[in-house]
Amino acid sequence: MRHTDDEIEKAAERFEQIVEHLPEDVEFEDISELREVAEAADAVRADEARLVEAVTVARARGHSWNRIAGSLGVSRQAARQRYSKLLDAS
Repeated sequence: MRHTDDEIEKAAERFEQIVEHLPEDVEFEDISELREVAEAADAVRADEARLVEAVTVARARGHSWNRIAGSLGVSRQAARQRYSKLLDAS
């Protein structure tokens, strides 16, 4: 489930309020690696959305699956199988 920037900001504000009332000797687990995983996953999803949009535009402008596949570095069949269903859904 994706959250809006506003929802994330409100959650961060609530967290900061909670932290202010914790005893000083409370230790927090370092989750920076997990944050890095989440950020990388977000980047992958954004890049995939850009790629689908680019393929959609290329097809709409008449480019063949052969030429799109060449740009992707995959076979015509692989490109068509992966993206034609996504194009039909949009």
